[in-house]
Amino acid sequence: MSDAALWTALADPHRRAIVALLLERPRSVGEIVEACGLSQPSTSKHLKVLREAGLVRVRQDAQRRVHSLDPAPIAALDAWLAPYRALWNKSLDTLGRRLDETPDAPGPPHRRTDLP
Repeated sequence: MSDAALWTALADPHRRAIVALLLERPRSVGEIVEACGLSQPSTSKHLKVLREAGLVRVRQDAQRRVHSLDPAPIAALDAWLAPYRALWNKSLDTLGRRLDETPDAPGPPHRRTDLP
């Protein structure tokens, strides 16, 4: 699996939807077709891209091919994103501290109750 293949595979919204489905549980092509509303040939092409990127595994179960998510590439992606997540957390922590130091803004304006 190359990083480029992983990013390419996840760039497509249909493939991300398939990955989300497989996160729940392994599924046959027919189940994926039904859940995604795609044609069988289109779904098979998307699954091929996901398999080639290493995101999806397939096993034969009698007459069905059952696809499941391979967590290893997702873990690699998570590790790659970790420094960016830390950067965001640091920025949000700084914002939180700044807001904590800011005097409380006045509450919402009061509604007059003496009007008809």
